[in-house]
Amino acid sequence: MTAADPTPAPAATAPVTPAAGRRTLGVMLLLTVLSAVLVLTAAGRVWAEGRAGTLDVSVTGGRISELPGGLALVGLAAAVAVFAVRGAGRLAVGALTLLAGLGAAAASVVGASDTAALDSAASGKLALAGTTATEVSHTAWPWVALAGGLLLAAAGLITLRFGRGWPAMGSRYEAPTRKAPAKADTPGDLWKALDRGEDPTAV
Repeated sequence: MTAADPTPAPAATAPVTPAAGRRTLGVMLLLTVLSAVLVLTAAGRVWAEGRAGTLDVSVTGGRISELPGGLALVGLAAAVAVFAVRGAGRLAVGALTLLAGLGAAAASVVGASDTAALDSAASGKLALAGTTATEVSHTAWPWVALAGGLLLAAAGLITLRFGRGWPAMGSRYEAPTRKAPAKADTPGDLWKALDRGEDPTAV
């Protein structure tokens, strides 16, 4: 009688179930849409304001930098592309989404303290080149765009981690191939072929 081996067997890694794959896919899509809403909304709002002489001047996030809004749109396009690619293509889409999110976040941080666009707006107000805006202040909208960029980066990380197990456009989107009709040898075979939607008289 031999003694039992005290070494526990290694636990098997549980495969990702279709339900878990759909959940992570849903989270990725939700984060991508939410990030785009935050970034694009913030880009249309005032980020900096001040005065040019006696006139008030202000600039939106889109005027300061087009990067956050543009990269948010890249993230949306990448989320759609997830359904059209598999394998390494999914990893490439995830990496692109991650980089787009980080880029949008970085551009938002830089724009939070930018004054060049406001000075340009001040020069335009006074029609005098080299004018510098005074009493400059910044709003919280750049930080909203930052949050959106970070959410987009998180969507990219989720794609990199779980993307291989997500469903893709498969055979149900492809043109169906017609099966060769079965030969009808008897009246019963004829009726069965008709029930299946086949033409038993086809050659």
